[in-house]
Amino acid sequence: MSDGGHAASEDDFGDGDVVRGDRFSGGPARGFLSSLAADERIFAADLEIDRAHVVMLAEKGIIDDEVAGEILTALNVVEVEGHETLPEGEDVHAAIETAVVGRVGHDGGKMHTARSRNDEVATCIRYRLREDVLSLLETTTALRSALLDAAESHAETVMPGYTHLQPAQPTTVGHFLASYEQAVARDAARLLDAYGRINQCPLGAAAFAGTPFDVNRERVAELLGFDGVLDNSMDAVSTRDFLVETVAAAANLATTVSGVSEDLVIYSNRGFVELSDDYASTSSIMPQKKNPDTLELARAVAGDAHSGLSGLLTTLKGLPRAYNRDLQRATPHAWDAIDAVTDATEVAAGAVATATWNDDALADAAGEGFSTATGVADLLAMCGVPFRTAHEVVATAGEADYDALDSAAEEVLGAPLSEFVAPEEVESALDAATSVAMRDSVGGPASESLADSLADAEATLVDDETTTTELAESLEAAGETLQTEVNDYA
Repeated sequence: MSDGGHAASEDDFGDGDVVRGDRFSGGPARGFLSSLAADERIFAADLEIDRAHVVMLAEKGIIDDEVAGEILTALNVVEVEGHETLPEGEDVHAAIETAVVGRVGHDGGKMHTARSRNDEVATCIRYRLREDVLSLLETTTALRSALLDAAESHAETVMPGYTHLQPAQPTTVGHFLASYEQAVARDAARLLDAYGRINQCPLGAAAFAGTPFDVNRERVAELLGFDGVLDNSMDAVSTRDFLVETVAAAANLATTVSGVSEDLVIYSNRGFVELSDDYASTSSIMPQKKNPDTLELARAVAGDAHSGLSGLLTTLKGLPRAYNRDLQRATPHAWDAIDAVTDATEVAAGAVATATWNDDALADAAGEGFSTATGVADLLAMCGVPFRTAHEVVATAGEADYDALDSAAEEVLGAPLSEFVAPEEVESALDAATSVAMRDSVGGPASESLADSLADAEATLVDDETTTTELAESLEAAGETLQTEVNDYA
């Protein structure tokens, strides 16, 4: 997927010959240079970009309408025959051009007028990446929907909350799941933000220094559904920062998905949740086992995404400006990371949506390990005891028992507990459900607070889903417009 810098003339090749018919067209390193097999991913993108470019060339009078029609007809045939029938070549761009020349004759080479493979491949990557990002956004929508649905169903299901994997404070399943939805929402926002920078068209930048032909770059961008063009022609062909941004957002999402997966694996082990059989497997030797294998694999995908980002950044580090063949090795890091994260996010969404939470086991565990201790300290602080002193009282007691707390109050405060707070209030604060209900600050697990948070999250999800749909519809509309223009020639 690169430009060799050779402008082929009609004398360079005969019908059906490889377009790059110069002294560099053979040799033992050809296989090493070739990206044709990997380029299958951008085969359809290249055809659409060829069509838009040819339509523009005809509209500007750079090539004749008749020649444009012949080229566009040949491109239709190439599309029907498929990537697997392309002639051998360094990349899909040269192979498609060779196939067109083989059908049209030398005039087929006019398809490459006023462009380079440098701006062509940069456009192909962005064209295809838009679709991949929209697909990834759809999986984030599915995961967010699953998390919010389950959070609403379990808004009052009390569960133990942990820090350092130690019982910390009671919370609810709804609060726990909503915390992950917030994280995935930010991941989606990053992807949407990246999409705007992906959706700029490099075509017309040529090798890097522009072209003397009177091209209409904005027209090509319009036909391909891009929001605009990249202004500086050198930047247009050389930058891959949009790949870095996208893979970084995907890696961040993978980290979030890994967290969801990790917690569900742990909670499954503790009997708090049971995964659907569709998202579990058994042992080859131990028939009683139900293993959360899909979530373990989803958890591992974070490593794939992180390594993809590292590989991409390492490839790009220190490259001199304009095009370098190293970039051919950069793009696969992005494709692999995006594919893996999309699959993992889809699996996590299904696992969350079909999981069954064990209310009784959760309730039993919610008060273990004196997890209501902070609530008692808060209660004392509300009654005028300095919080740090209240903390010492509860720490001295060391257990969720009124008598122990009373003894600790005598030791630390020099007075019985009842002088500071009514016994029934202390007993109530020791209850896990009451402890949760006390925490009604914005974003807290108390019923009303959580309901407000979920309502806000639902509204944001609807907005993001609408935006994603509109972006997809915009691309579809551009494709229909391009096809109409092509039909006028082909």
